[in-house]
Amino acid sequence: MTLYLSMEEQWIAGIDEVGRGALFGPVVAAAVILPTTMLADLTKAGVKDSKMLSPAKRSELAKQIRAVAIDVKIGVASVQEIDRLNILKASLLSMKRAILRLSPQPTLCLIDGNQSITDLGLSQQTIIKGDQISIQIAAASILAKVWRDALVTRLDSRYPGYDLASNKGYGSAKHRSAIAHLGISRQHRKSFKGCREWSSRPFYGL
Repeated sequence: MTLYLSMEEQWIAGIDEVGRGALFGPVVAAAVILPTTMLADLTKAGVKDSKMLSPAKRSELAKQIRAVAIDVKIGVASVQEIDRLNILKASLLSMKRAILRLSPQPTLCLIDGNQSITDLGLSQQTIIKGDQISIQIAAASILAKVWRDALVTRLDSRYPGYDLASNKGYGSAKHRSAIAHLGISRQHRKSFKGCREWSSRPFYGL
């Protein structure tokens, strides 16, 4: 007998990551399973690619997404893993960690980009510019961005001088100037241009 699942019972997950281009901090992925009955409402509320939203709107939408989601999980790959593996492999690792924490486990993973996740053991579909095409991926992009921004903002007090609360770890002019003056911290990516030039100096801060 063939068992046919409804769309909701298929547990479609959207997955996206943020922080690939940053000089500081981990790369962070979110995986989210949304009820199909809520997709239209979330679209109407303004869920779309997180890069197209203001910080305030992202925070508002993240709360709405979490309120209706079947499950949301965050996956992180550390600065040390980024330097050891490279940023692409670390990004895929953060996605894999987020997915494998989901309950229920998805029957289909919609992954932003063109790189599939090796040894995932679950059905997956890559979608180039998926955060502009899939509401599930767009929701994941918002969740990951809000979570990572909050983390880096908290780390600003631990690693002062880099203007992290403002630049969120990306290579702004003020951030690069601070690296030249202070050197890099333990949360900077030594393998990245803009950091590796200063990696021979002692770490700044804790």
